[in-house]
Amino acid sequence: MLFGKISWQLCGLRKLPWSCDTRYFWGWLNAVFNKVDYERIRDAGPERAASEWLLRCGATVRYHGQERWQKDYNHLPTGPLDKYKIQAIDATDSCIMSIGFDYIEGLKHVEKIRLCKCHYIEDSCLERIGQFENLQESLLEMEIISCGSVTDKGIAALCHLRNLKYLLLRDLPGIKNKENLVQAFKTTLPSLELKLDLK
Repeated sequence: MLFGKISWQLCGLRKLPWSCDTRYFWGWLNAVFNKVDYERIRDAGPERAASEWLLRCGATVRYHGQERWQKDYNHLPTGPLDKYKIQAIDATDSCIMSIGFDYIEGLKHVEKIRLCKCHYIEDSCLERIGQFENLQESLLEMEIISCGSVTDKGIAALCHLRNLKYLLLRDLPGIKNKENLVQAFKTTLPSLELKLDLK
């Protein structure tokens, strides 16, 4: 579909000079890309619908049993609805935002999520990730890098991911009390490898 290519390119245009008008326009457009289509989830299945949402917003996905990252919306694999299960999500430079996170709720096989330079990722997004029972079971690795709206509150919500083995936190100026977070993770997830580079 041509739409996927156009939407991905539009998400990538955020590097234009900002003004109030352009910021409002891109915020509105990205909200449109994140709007959840519940009929699509029902008809295509959660894996396919989530793949479409993530790629539409500029993220990439990797499926179980594949080494290649799926980057092109127009070349999403076809076949039985349960054939392609998302194992990893790389949302670097993407425009995913909280209103689209209902797409993640149906994913049961995600082991790794990378959020890097995500303009719209904020505490509410991380709180939702921590609340999803499917991710509490499946998620093993997470990286959060250069997401300026994330604070201690959002990071603390990740303590609910009971099987998390690796967490990288880098360049997060909103985090103010690193010691409290370290202690919280030591208490709730003692086997977690926590890497901090908060400057």
